[in-house]
Amino acid sequence: MNSLAPVLLFVYNRPEHTMRTLAALEKNKYADQTTLYIYSDACKNEKSLSAVTEVRKIIRKPWNFKKIEIVERDKNWGLAANVIDGVTTIVNQHGKIIVLEDDLETSFFALDYFNKALDHYKDEQRVMQISGYGYPLKNLDSLPETFFFRVANSWGWATWDRAWQYFNPNMDELIAGFTEEQVHQFSIEGKENFWKQVQEFKAGKINSWAIRWYASVFKKNGLVLYPRNSMTQNIGNDGSGTHTAAESTYQVCLADRPVSYFPTEITENKQGYQAIKYFYAHRKGSLLNRGIRFLKKKINEFKK
Repeated sequence: MNSLAPVLLFVYNRPEHTMRTLAALEKNKYADQTTLYIYSDACKNEKSLSAVTEVRKIIRKPWNFKKIEIVERDKNWGLAANVIDGVTTIVNQHGKIIVLEDDLETSFFALDYFNKALDHYKDEQRVMQISGYGYPLKNLDSLPETFFFRVANSWGWATWDRAWQYFNPNMDELIAGFTEEQVHQFSIEGKENFWKQVQEFKAGKINSWAIRWYASVFKKNGLVLYPRNSMTQNIGNDGSGTHTAAESTYQVCLADRPVSYFPTEITENKQGYQAIKYFYAHRKGSLLNRGIRFLKKKINEFKK
């Protein structure tokens, strides 16, 4: 394996999640040989001051990494601006990067997987991202150990400066000229609300860096490598996050073995595509389950 990629961790106001994220990451194979950058956003208001202060105490503990560099914002940037600035800065400095947020637990083999994949596809221009998250799919064991899919995922990921250079924060430029068929394919044949997120961004209802990154990848006809067995678990779907409600739909079992297979054919895996499309189409469940999730989301928004 070539030189290890640095890890960039974004934290804000969730001390318990931050502790769990760092504790899991510290246990990773290669953690003690990895440089960790931590970007800590400042509090948005007095209500979050105590939690942000507690998080900043946690990140300054003697975690067992090769080196830790901390950037503490002196004003609140918000997640999107923080991620865009942080990723751009660090990936341009190192040429490659692994990105985590403060609500992601990692498998012991996550850093091994990310670094192997970054090395394997470093010169494959169409491969633009390595996803750490793997969906809880039906008949999971029938899928290859890793496979390509079109959607860029934000729950633990890695990339190169050669790919990130195509990130465009301007949504109007990104979607200019999209045909109806492209919109259909962007949304996985209408099974996921990615185009709705584009519209919400344009309306000022959301400020997502992730949907702009996916649109950037899609526009370049890029691909994302996915693991069959997930290397990350989102522990923020308990309703504690700024942008999430309580949700168990995406819960997975973390990988308990290293990845040894990487596809040589740089094309979207048809079986993987169909499995994820099926997941998107059926993930919401019954009307009762949808109603319960909606109610939890509104309660969570009221508490915040």
